[in-house]
Amino acid sequence: MRVYLVIMDETSEALTALRFASRRAQHTGGQVHILALVPKQDFVAWGGVQATIEDEARSRAEALVANAAGTLFDEMGQRPVITVRMGDATKEIRRYMLECPDLAMLVLGAAASGAPGPLITHFAGPDAGALPCPLTIVPGGLTDADIDRMS
Repeated sequence: MRVYLVIMDETSEALTALRFASRRAQHTGGQVHILALVPKQDFVAWGGVQATIEDEARSRAEALVANAAGTLFDEMGQRPVITVRMGDATKEIRRYMLECPDLAMLVLGAAASGAPGPLITHFAGPDAGALPCPLTIVPGGLTDADIDRMS
């Protein structure tokens, strides 16, 4: 089964990427995997405080992904695979891509204006040729109708 990996955060471009990936999955009999990343917190002198901060960040990420997944299920009738990981974003994404043998595409959303974002800059950079799957960048300025037509 083809797997379309979307990196979820609180930006509108992540929702645009999710819509594109879900439409592609629907048309190809594939599945969407949503990966939410929680940055590792800077060291805090009291371990209990640091654990609480990390737990709160993970809970926010899980709620964000659950909301996006619910919308996807309502629109498409399919349940995505949801994963929340803590750590460096690019390292965790690369690790996930290597763990997923059915990965067909990494789908990232670009901001509607300005810089494309750190993930696009990283994955479309010098090591782009070493990715285990194609990278699709969905422009943030596309409407839902545009995405539905193109995917």
